[in-house]
Amino acid sequence: MKIFILSLFLTSCFYSSLLAQGNFFNSKNAYLGRRPPNDTPRIFAQQMLVPDSGMAMDRSAFSTDGKEFYYCNAIHWFNSKGNKIRYFKYEGNKWRGPFVLSYGYYAPTFSIDGKSMYFAGKGDGKHSIVWISHRSKTGWTSPVTFLKKDYGLYDFMPTNSGTYYVGSNVGKGSMKDYTRYDFCTLTISKTDTIVKSLGPVINTPGFDGDFYVAPDESYMIISYKEKPDYECELGITFRKPDHSWTTPPNLGPLINDGDAHRWGEYVTPDGKYLVYTKGTGEKDCCLYWVRFDTLKAKLKKEAFGK
Repeated sequence: MKIFILSLFLTSCFYSSLLAQGNFFNSKNAYLGRRPPNDTPRIFAQQMLVPDSGMAMDRSAFSTDGKEFYYCNAIHWFNSKGNKIRYFKYEGNKWRGPFVLSYGYYAPTFSIDGKSMYFAGKGDGKHSIVWISHRSKTGWTSPVTFLKKDYGLYDFMPTNSGTYYVGSNVGKGSMKDYTRYDFCTLTISKTDTIVKSLGPVINTPGFDGDFYVAPDESYMIISYKEKPDYECELGITFRKPDHSWTTPPNLGPLINDGDAHRWGEYVTPDGKYLVYTKGTGEKDCCLYWVRFDTLKAKLKKEAFGK
């Protein structure tokens, strides 16, 4: 009987531990210990992220358990010189960091299984390169080339199906002509890499490259209504049962509150918050975050008329 009770107690402790780990996003320590926002966007942990110089910008990434946070610390908007990937890690009941993971990269993006991370950066001027790093016993391996193409590969993201999403000129003209970029799917086989535009419903005659796609491909958050100086708004498009996409509704005036460059869209693994970069210049460029799950549900209902 004592053995049974001890076994029951240990089993209870084990599952309580798992539950506690799984609920980290609901704890007071989640999101670097910052107080979560409501429907009005707020700057995300600016003083923590940039304790010395430059700005936090572009896409960021939380690990699936919420206990790691990666982001780009940049010096300039349109010059990658001085870029570095920094991160925080929750251990010993506190957030530790920021540490420098690597230099010269940006847009950290976890693989679906969380065992690898993709980066942009360090091109050779003639090719677009997607870099990859793998978890190791001591941290992360040095980034190596995952894809190298003579056409655009912008905002590369994986999904559950094995299909990747990317902003690309689909091999049309110079990869430096960003007006030719579309939101695209990218599939990799043993013999070929195929890039296919998602079509005119969500793509425009201008630049279409800044986005976030849900792992299950049910929706995309996109930067659209892009102006020549890159000022834009954020919208969302939902995938229909036939795999076509809805006309993107706007995320609303609280997020699109005047002219600004908005990009680096990212949704936290729990689906609750949208994190993105906003700025009119280097001096006011920051990461922002806003409650997203309720807004998404509202816009999805409107998009499908239900």
